[in-house]
Amino acid sequence: MWWIYALLSALFAALTAVLAKVGIKGVNTDLATAIRTVVILVVAWGLVFARGNQTGLPDLTRQNWLFLGLSGIATGLSWIFYFRALQLGTVSQVAPVDKLSVAIAILLSVVFLGEVLTWKAALGAALIIGGTVVLIL
Repeated sequence: MWWIYALLSALFAALTAVLAKVGIKGVNTDLATAIRTVVILVVAWGLVFARGNQTGLPDLTRQNWLFLGLSGIATGLSWIFYFRALQLGTVSQVAPVDKLSVAIAILLSVVFLGEVLTWKAALGAALIIGGTVVLIL
């Protein structure tokens, strides 16, 4: 079932790029990122409360807080740079380069998480990198 959620994530990420490209026209990208963040904040907390998951807050450890916080900082920086790239380039240029994050995530998961690099993951990462280079040139 994980792959269904992953495909939905890819679909909404693609929609994000197209909708953001239209939405940032003539708008400061930092302001656009802040607006997007508020919308995500409302939606995410709405889901938490609608599903009754707020009860898990006391169970979070310092490590949870630290790494979720760092992840949030990384996400924010990613969005800021992504919106700026979208403002300067085309979706067909920016989106593929942004998806290099997949290959980078595979590498980081091996280095920092000790995950095993399978031949399928290595080949997939190589194809993503190769495809990105083709689209950039």
